[in-house]
This record gives sequence, C-alpha cells and structure tokens, in this order.
Amino acid sequence: MTTSPADAPRLDLKDHIRGIPDFPKPGILFYDISTLLRHGPAWKEAMRRLADIVRPHRPTLLAGIESRGFLVAAPLALELGLGFVMLRKRGKLPGAIIGLNYALEYGTDRIEMQADAVRPGDRVVVLDDLLATGGTLAACIALLRQAGAEVPAAAALIELTSLKGRARLGDTNFEALLAYEG
Repeated sequence: MTTSPADAPRLDLKDHIRGIPDFPKPGILFYDISTLLRHGPAWKEAMRRLADIVRPHRPTLLAGIESRGFLVAAPLALELGLGFVMLRKRGKLPGAIIGLNYALEYGTDRIEMQADAVRPGDRVVVLDDLLATGGTLAACIALLRQAGAEVPAAAALIELTSLKGRARLGDTNFEALLAYEG
C-alpha cells in the first residue's frame, strides 16, 4: 500500500533546529538553522509551509533580510515564481541605493536596498530566519513602504515570542513556522 503526501507523518521542524548556548555571547541561546538547511526533506517541508503562509498575501516580490533571510526568501521566491529583493546592511549593494537608519538596543544601524528594487504598488512580503526584537524587520518594512511598495505581510522560520518583536511591526501581518520563548 502506498501513502500519499497528505498521509505522510508531519515533520516536526523543531527536531531540525539546533540550540547553541552562549553564542554569540554568554547568556544567549542561538537557534541555528544550519541543521534544517542540511536536511533535505525538512528544508523542503519548511519551504512548503512558508509558501502556504505567503501565497494568500498575493505578493509580487519577496524580500530577504541579510543574511540568513536570503536563505529563506530566495528559494521561496523561486518556488512561487516571484522575484527576490535583497535588504542589506550599509555599503553592501552596488549602484544607486536607498536606506533607512534605525535604532538598536545600543546604537543605530542602517538597512539598504537598490533604488530600483521595488516599484510603487509592488506587493512585497519580507522574510527572515528569525524574529527577535523586531527592530530590523520593522525598519525593512518602513524602507519598502518609503519606496512605494505595499507590505501586506512578513514571515520567518522562527519567532522568539518572549521578545515581543511582532509588536513593533504595526499593522503588518506576521507569521512564523516555529515559536520559542527566547
């Protein structure tokens, strides 16, 4: 007897996320997606689930946040037949760029994209590997809107719920495949 994909047992994606204590500094538990990336069936399942989250928002483009967000957004854009936009740290993109400075817990940072990456009216869903405090994702949403794009949603593989990052996203719909306390 053969089983259809619908009958197959659902993969627990948390089984493929490795926690690394005290990285990048003492007291931090780093959620490493390398173990998910190297497991083909789990990675494919993660992309399928993210596609199910993203598709109803009818995006015309997907944007990924440097750098692990690229690993999420680029294959998902390919799967959905969409274009992909890179949101990068200061000074990493060639040509004309636009950017936005934003506050961090201790200081400021800047997110940039190529000036012609989006057009007014583009529907862009932003993706990253993990949502923590939400500052970078909120800045990316603001930058895309400043360029005239609509940003109906954002998504991530992982959300650290105790850090309440989704509260910084305003009216932007947000979903994550996995949630951890932090």
